[in-house]
Amino acid sequence: MIQIMSSLFQYFKNFNSLSKEAEEAIAGISNTMCIKKNKDLQPIGYTCKTIYFVNKGVARIYYHKDAIDITEGFYFENNIIARVESLFTGKPSRKAIQILEEAEIVAIDAIALFKLYDKFPEIERLFRKIFEAGHVDTVNRIEGIQFHSAEERYKALLNEANDVLKKVPLKYVASYLGITQVSLSRIRALQ
Repeated sequence: MIQIMSSLFQYFKNFNSLSKEAEEAIAGISNTMCIKKNKDLQPIGYTCKTIYFVNKGVARIYYHKDAIDITEGFYFENNIIARVESLFTGKPSRKAIQILEEAEIVAIDAIALFKLYDKFPEIERLFRKIFEAGHVDTVNRIEGIQFHSAEERYKALLNEANDVLKKVPLKYVASYLGITQVSLSRIRALQ
């Protein structure tokens, strides 16, 4: 667990450094999990009360629309993943978190974390920065769908996360890009 937590704390340093006491407080409300491939970490309809750090493995957020499985995002090693709309509203999420490759996860109890904010303003600042970065990523993804062609989105995905194509089934990549597998195959053949 020490190695996994040190990876989490190293990730935190990208946003805001923490005192040893703050790190210990976060470690005290966290636990590690090993999740098998193709298992849901959080199913659709679950009220999110946990913030996850992907230490090893790959996860995705997905939902169903008109009986179609749609991938909203991929999360690789050294990524935070949570259903923030559920976490902040206390309402069940219409989306799920699925593990695509056997994963080692740090689970942070969000309710206990929020209680630490008053005692450790540096923790509140850290998670504000993490959630802000996540919001910017979401806006960029929406704008990518609005303003770029499927081919441009595919090229951007290759530049940002080339590992996606090595670790993720193409049907999920296609749904993430908002296209069919046939269209994705056509785009890949042109590369």
